[in-house]
Amino acid sequence: MEIKRRKFQGVLNILSFNRHFYYFGIAVLALLIASHQLFNWSTIAYWIIVLAFLYGLLMPLVVSAYVYDFSGYYDFNWLKKINITDSKENQFLNINAGFDETSFIIKDRFPLADLKVFDFYNAEQHTEPAIIRARKVSLVYPNTQQIKTNTIPLEDNTVDIIFLLSAAHEIRSFEEKVQFLTECHRLCKQDGTVIMVEHLRDFPNFLAFSVGFTHFFTKNVWKKAFKEAGFSSFEETKFTPFMSIFNCQT
Repeated sequence: MEIKRRKFQGVLNILSFNRHFYYFGIAVLALLIASHQLFNWSTIAYWIIVLAFLYGLLMPLVVSAYVYDFSGYYDFNWLKKINITDSKENQFLNINAGFDETSFIIKDRFPLADLKVFDFYNAEQHTEPAIIRARKVSLVYPNTQQIKTNTIPLEDNTVDIIFLLSAAHEIRSFEEKVQFLTECHRLCKQDGTVIMVEHLRDFPNFLAFSVGFTHFFTKNVWKKAFKEAGFSSFEETKFTPFMSIFNCQT
């Protein structure tokens, strides 16, 4: 089964999952407009503030449309740059944080490989409204297993590829990141690979999401976490200026 995405589904997801942010932003914008009518304050300052608010509300939608709806991210053609073979002997994992848009697509691209799906969502730790709403509408791949980030129920050295697609940033603690990636390292075969896709806390994502870019982590944080977890390589490929693909070898 392959998920057929609707037009502008990426933007619609952002609006739906983060609607509390947009409700607040629109309310503040309405108060600004009303205050300008009631009080005699600088027109220049008024327009600077209004335009800043509009930028903060609209730019994440523009970038999300670009990354998730028009860049081909969900076509998975970017995987062609990574040497992955489709074989009955291959064991793939796709690990998500409660919102899964990719497992059916991965299985469609690699029909021979054995794909297992794990979900590390923890209701006590992952309390952001966006991920709670996303989880309610997520399609669930058959036999998806709920796990803890420090325990993945598979034997050592049994996995060829682990996919972490826009999920790992939900692990907020650096110590928990290392524990989770150490588990991933334990599972990987000698030539196993972790493929992680993430926004970064960098300048392009600041331009895209303003203060919201703090929800992501810097490249150096991820590099340090993978190194402490035992991975020998950490290679980055940019997929659009706003998204990075990391190919990490054991």
